[in-house]
Amino acid sequence: MFAVTNIDDMLVLAVFFGHAAGSRSAALRVVLGQYLGFGAIVAVSVLGGQGVGLLPEQVIPYLGLVPLLLGLRAAWTVIRERRAGGEDAVDTPAGDKGAGILQVAAVTFANGGDNIGVYVPVFAVAGIGGMIGYVVVFLIGVAVWCAIGWFLASRPVVAGALSRWGHLILPVVLVGVGLVILIGGGAFGL
Repeated sequence: MFAVTNIDDMLVLAVFFGHAAGSRSAALRVVLGQYLGFGAIVAVSVLGGQGVGLLPEQVIPYLGLVPLLLGLRAAWTVIRERRAGGEDAVDTPAGDKGAGILQVAAVTFANGGDNIGVYVPVFAVAGIGGMIGYVVVFLIGVAVWCAIGWFLASRPVVAGALSRWGHLILPVVLVGVGLVILIGGGAFGL
């Protein structure tokens, strides 16, 4: 779940690390900004997941509609861009000295709408222990993502391939997560 909702973020990280141009302090700012932004995403998701506990139990499985609809929207975007002949572009951060912590955090958080949409319903059904487990895995995942982003920043061929196919994987997995939540919770009598 972490990997799929963060494929696009890996590309953004690669761009940020690319602008760090080998500076350890600039690379550290990217890592700290990524943790700050992702921490905000997790905090919103945990609060949302706990708030969902106020809903009647029979309503919770229908939260699977959120990632399902996000996946369908992402698929529609891919189809529309293919018809228009457009390609996804990653905005590059300004400045030769790399991005600041708050800039990376803001981009990470702004790019995390799909994360929140997927994490809230999963956290709602996971229970406290499961939610803690997810959060720990996600925080370890951020470290792995930063390492991969740094690696990709120095390998243009790999970055190009991920840029080309990553947008196709996201819709499929989001729809899958939505269906798992809907079916696992017995929504619509499934």
